[in-house]
Amino acid sequence: MNAFSHPKSVRACLLAASGLAAFSLAGLAHAQAPQIPPVANPASDPAARPSDPVDPAASGVTSSNPFSPDNGAPASAPANAVATQAAPGGGNEIVVTGIRKSLQSATNAKRAAVGFTDSIFAEDIGKLPATNLAETLNRIPGVKLARDINGEGVQVSIRGLGPSFSKVLLNNTQIAIASDGGTTGFGGGNREVDLDLFPSELFTRLDVLKSPVASTLEGGIAGTVNLRNARPFDTPGTHVTVVGQAQYSDSNGKAGPRGAIVASHTFGDTFGVLVGVAGLQQKSRIDGFETVGWTDGNIPTGVAGRADAGGNGFIYAPTVPANTGFGLVPGAPVDLAATSGVPLDVLRTALIPRLARNSLTTGTRSRISTLLALEWRPSDRLHFAFDGLYAYSKRDFTRLNMNWYVRNSAPGTSPTSTGGMVPIDLTVDPNGVVTNGTFANSSFFLEADVFNQTTKFWNVNPSMTWQPTDTLKIDAQVNYGRSTFFREQPQFDFQTPPQSGLNVFFDNTNGNPQPVITTNRDLGDPNLGWRWYRVNVQNVERKTNTKGAHFDVTWGSKDVNLKAGAAYDEAFRSIQAFDNSVAFQTAVCGATCDGTTGSVPNSQVSQYLQRLSITDFGHLANGPVGYTSFIQPDLSALEQATNYASFRDNAPVTSGAVTGGAVGNIREKTFGGYVELNGLTQILDRDLRINVGVRYFHTDQFVEGPIQVGNTFSTLSQKASYNDWLPSFNLTYDVTRRLKLRASASRAVTRADAGSLLPGLTFSDTSAQVATRGNPNLKPYTSNNIDLGGEYYTGGIGYVGVSYFRKDIDGFTAIQQSTVPFNSLGIDFNTLQTTQRDAINSRGGPDAALIFVNQPVNLQKLLVRGVEVTWVQPLDFLVKGLGFSANGTRITQSSSDGLFAPGIAPWSYNIQGFYENHGISISLNYVWNDKNVSANGPQNNVNVPLVSDARGQLDLSAGYQLPWLNKAFRLTFDALNLTNQPIRTYFGYSNAAYSTYYPGRQFLMGVRAKF
Repeated sequence: MNAFSHPKSVRACLLAASGLAAFSLAGLAHAQAPQIPPVANPASDPAARPSDPVDPAASGVTSSNPFSPDNGAPASAPANAVATQAAPGGGNEIVVTGIRKSLQSATNAKRAAVGFTDSIFAEDIGKLPATNLAETLNRIPGVKLARDINGEGVQVSIRGLGPSFSKVLLNNTQIAIASDGGTTGFGGGNREVDLDLFPSELFTRLDVLKSPVASTLEGGIAGTVNLRNARPFDTPGTHVTVVGQAQYSDSNGKAGPRGAIVASHTFGDTFGVLVGVAGLQQKSRIDGFETVGWTDGNIPTGVAGRADAGGNGFIYAPTVPANTGFGLVPGAPVDLAATSGVPLDVLRTALIPRLARNSLTTGTRSRISTLLALEWRPSDRLHFAFDGLYAYSKRDFTRLNMNWYVRNSAPGTSPTSTGGMVPIDLTVDPNGVVTNGTFANSSFFLEADVFNQTTKFWNVNPSMTWQPTDTLKIDAQVNYGRSTFFREQPQFDFQTPPQSGLNVFFDNTNGNPQPVITTNRDLGDPNLGWRWYRVNVQNVERKTNTKGAHFDVTWGSKDVNLKAGAAYDEAFRSIQAFDNSVAFQTAVCGATCDGTTGSVPNSQVSQYLQRLSITDFGHLANGPVGYTSFIQPDLSALEQATNYASFRDNAPVTSGAVTGGAVGNIREKTFGGYVELNGLTQILDRDLRINVGVRYFHTDQFVEGPIQVGNTFSTLSQKASYNDWLPSFNLTYDVTRRLKLRASASRAVTRADAGSLLPGLTFSDTSAQVATRGNPNLKPYTSNNIDLGGEYYTGGIGYVGVSYFRKDIDGFTAIQQSTVPFNSLGIDFNTLQTTQRDAINSRGGPDAALIFVNQPVNLQKLLVRGVEVTWVQPLDFLVKGLGFSANGTRITQSSSDGLFAPGIAPWSYNIQGFYENHGISISLNYVWNDKNVSANGPQNNVNVPLVSDARGQLDLSAGYQLPWLNKAFRLTFDALNLTNQPIRTYFGYSNAAYSTYYPGRQFLMGVRAKF
C-alpha cells in the first residue's frame, strides 16, 4: 500500500521527515558561524524592503532564508546560489518592465527557488498587467478565474479547488471582504475574497504559494495568495506616475474613464511617503439567458397512465383552458399523449426550463481605491513601515428578466394561477431534453430587480524589522481591517393575464448557446393586460472585521538559519437581512397581490409600463435569441407612487437574506506558532536546499443565527474548538547545471465556508421548491500534500518545467440534497410569501408538497491529483524579439462518497505569444478552461449536476514607448475577449442551457506617464 494512502501515515511521515531534516540542519547550523546580512540600506539597495521580497534583478542581496519574504538574490545568481527570496517558498517571478525581462526574471528566480511558488511583480508603479489583481493572477499556471456575468475576473481558484480554498493575504496578514461575489449577488459571504476591489496600479507584488511552509498563515489547502502594495523605497527618489485609460465595451457602445495617480518621495535614506489613488467609472450592459434549472412536469391526477408525481415543478393542464386554440375545446379533458405526440412515460420526464428568461442587466459601477505607505529607516538595522488601504465600490444595476412561467404552472384559483400548459407536438432527445415543441396556454412574468449596492474596505498594517546583531533579526506587525456591504434590492413583477391565449414556440435544435423561445403575442406591449405578480422590499447588510498580531525571530546565516514565530488572528463576519415585503405588497396590490386594492391596482399597471428601451437585445450572440422585446417599468414613478422609500427605511430584520443565504454571526480566534529551519548543503558536490518546519494552530469558533420552529424564531448559538499540527518539508536538488529536481510534502487545512456554518433554513427561490439548511457542526478539512517536479533550463529565458501534485483531503465539504415534505421543516406555512404559499398549494399543499433541501456535509475523503507543464521559449533565431510562453494543467479527482469538488477543470492551458523590439511590445494571450461541474446533482430533483461549459478567452496587449521627452510616455492598448466568447453553464446535458451571458469585448486605450 502507498505510504501516503492513509492520512495518519502521511502525517507520521511528514513529522518524521521534519524531525530528521531539522536534526541534520541543526548540525550544520552548529558547525557554521551564523550571520544574517544587515537590514538593507535603501541607498545601497533601493529595492530592499523589510518583511517583503525585492526585485532579484535590482538587488545583490542574497537571501538568508529561501522562504522568508525579506531579501532577494540577484537575477544573475549562479546555479549554486542560495534560493532567491521571491516569495515564501521561492518561485516563478515576473518582473514587469518588459515582456522579455519579465520572462528572464521568471527563469532566473525559478532556477534559484525552493518550493512550488509563482510570483508576479513590477519594478515600477502601475505596471502590473490587466484591469484588476484577479485578472493579473490568471497568468499563473494552475490559476483559474471565477468571472462575473460582465466577464471580469472576481475570484481565483488554485489547482482546481474553489476560491474558498485559497487563503488571501495583504502584506502577509489576513483580510476579508464583505461583498457577495459580483454584480448580481450570486451569494458570497464565505472565505473567498473579491479581488476586483483592488486595482493593479497600487500593487507591486503578487505571490501564489502552492506548497505551504510553516511560516505562512494556515487556511489554504489550494494555496496562499499574498498581495503586496507599493512602498516609497521600492523606487527611491521623487516619482509621479499617471495612468489614464478609456474603457470601451461593445455590449453597450459606451466608454468610461479609468486611471491612477501614484506619487512617492524619499527623504534621503531615512523616510519615505507614497500616496496612490486609482478609480474607474463604467456603464455596463449584459444581455443573457437564464433558466434557474430545468424540470419535468407532473401528469394530472386521474389521467390514464399517470405516473408518480415525484417532485416535479409543474402540472400539465388536466382540462383545456380558455383560449387555448389548436382545435381544442375549453373545459374538455386534455389527451396529453395525443397533444404532445409522445407517450406519457416520456412526457412526465421531458425536461424544459423552469424559468426560461431573456435577461438584461444595465447600470453603472464605480470604484475608488487609495493607498498610503510610509517607511522610516532610522538605521541600517531598524525599519518601520505603515500601510493603509481604503477602497470604495458602488454598483447600481437594474435587471429585467422576462420569465416563461413554467415552474408551478398548474390549475388553481390564486391570482398567479395559469391553469396549466398544454404540450403540442414535442420532440424529446434520448436524455429527456425537449428539443422542439409548442406550449399552449403559457404565461410570462417580468421580474424587475434593482441592485443598489455599496462595498467599503479599509485596512491598516504597521510593521517593524529590527536586527540587533548580525545573527538575529526580529519582525513584528499588527493589522486591523474592516469591510461593510449593503444592498438595497426592491422588486416589481408583472404577469400576463391567465388563459390569454399566449403560446410559446420552443426550438432547441439550432446548436446555439441557448434555446430560442418565441411567442404569438408581443411581450413588449404595455397593453397586453399585465397585472401584478409580486413586489418585494429586501435589503442585506454584511460586515467583516479582521485583526491580528504577528511576531517572528530569525537566527543564523544566509545558508543555514532557524526561524520561529507566533501569531494571533481574529475574524468576525455578520450577515443581516431586512424584509418588508408583506406590508409593502398589501399597500401596493393587496394582501394576495390580486391588484383589486392598493395604491396601484391592476387597472393602473399599464400606466407604469413601457416597451424595452433598447432595440438590439442579444446583438452579441452568434445566433437568434428568441424574443428580443419586452416591457420595462418606470421604476422611479413606481417607487414614488407606492411610497417605497418609507417601507425600505422601516424594513424589519428577517431570518433569510435576499440572496437566499443564511444570516447570523461567526467569530473565529486563532492562536498559532511555528518553527522553521532553512539550509544549504551538498550531496555528490551538488547543492541541496532544504526548508523544513511545523506549524501549530488552535481556533475557537462561535456561531449564532436564527432558526424557526412553527411561527416562533429563536437564536441558535454554538461554540467549537479545534487544533492541528501542520508539518512541511521542501527541497531542491541540482542534478546537473541545467536540471533541477524539487519535492515537497506538507499538511494543510481549510476551514469550512462561513456561510455554510450558519444555522437555519432559507428558501432560495420564490416557489419554495429549493431550501438551504446550514450546518454549524461542520469541521475544517485537512489535506496531506505531495509535490514533485523540476525544470530543464535550455539557456537564456528558456526552460521546460513539470510538476506533479497530489492532495488527499479529509472532511471535504459538499452539498447533499434530500427531498422532504414541507410539513417536516418546522416552518409555519402562514409566514411564507404569497407566491411561495401559492406554489406549495399548486404542488398539493403543505402536507404533500416536496421540498429539495440542500445541506453541506463533511465528506470522508477527496483525492485531487494533477500535472502542470510550463514551456518558455525565445524565437530570436526566427525574428529578434519573438517568443512564447505556455503552460497547461491536467487535474483528476475521486471521492469515496461519490461527490466531487465543484469548479475543477480537468484540462486548462495558457499560451502567450509575444514580440518586443524597437519600443514596440505586443502580447497575445489565450486562456482555456475545460468544462467542469459547478454544483453536484441532484438539481431540481433531477439527478444531474450543473456544468460550467468549456471557455477560452483571447486577449491582446500592446504598447509603444514614445521616443520623446526622455521616454516618459507610453501609449497602451488592450483588447479583452477578442473572439466574443459567452459565459455559459448547462443543466447536466450540453443542450440544456442553465445560463448564458454575452459580456462582449472590452477595449482599453490610454497612456502611462512617469515623471
